[in-house]
Amino acid sequence: MKIDACGLSCPQPVVLTLNAIKENKRNLEVFVDTNIACENVQRLAESKGYDTKIDIAEGKFKIVLTKQE
Repeated sequence: MKIDACGLSCPQPVVLTLNAIKENKRNLEVFVDTNIACENVQRLAESKGYDTKIDIAEGKFKIVLTKQE
C-alpha cells in the first residue's frame, strides 16, 4: 500500500500511517517531504514492530515499512 503524505504537516502523515497499520497492512510505502514527518513515521513504525528503510530522492522521503509474518 502506498501513502502519499507529501505536503501534509504532522501529525497527518503519522495518522495516515497508523490507520494503514490498523488495517493490518504488512508492507507500506509512505512518502513525505519533511525530515520531521519522516522521523515521526519511522518512530511510529518501529514502535509497532515494523522494519523501516528510508530512500531520499528529489526532495522526498520514501519510508518502506515491512513486518514479518
